[in-house]
Amino acid sequence: MTGATDPFSASIIPFEVPEQMRAFAEKGVSQARENYAKFKDAAETHNGTVEAVFATASKGASEYTAKLMEFAKANTTAHLDFTQELLGTKSPTDAFQLWTGHARQQFETFQAQAKELVELTQRVAAEAAEPIKASVSKFSHPAA
Repeated sequence: MTGATDPFSASIIPFEVPEQMRAFAEKGVSQARENYAKFKDAAETHNGTVEAVFATASKGASEYTAKLMEFAKANTTAHLDFTQELLGTKSPTDAFQLWTGHARQQFETFQAQAKELVELTQRVAAEAAEPIKASVSKFSHPAA
């Protein structure tokens, strides 16, 4: 049953969109495409930034772990050497002198190791922040 009231009938006169409406719609579609392209570029840039930050942080964490293992090995060796020397002492006075010397040396070593870890942490944090700074500088505009 195809009649004049059937909207799918070929006999109905086609509706024409006014030129102003068409121009408005085309402008809206054009703006939507431009905004989507900008959003896509920003998302891709931010994804790259996040990947760079995580890669740098991962590398830094590996360096930090390696440094901790190096310190643990050095400290363990120092304690074993101290224990061996302590067992070889002949008098309580010698043992006490050895003990105080070892404690002083370990304290100095601990300070140096802590300083080195702080410097490493600061360097890794600065390196991890670089991709973020670069990304922000891309999208920020200088004040006029």
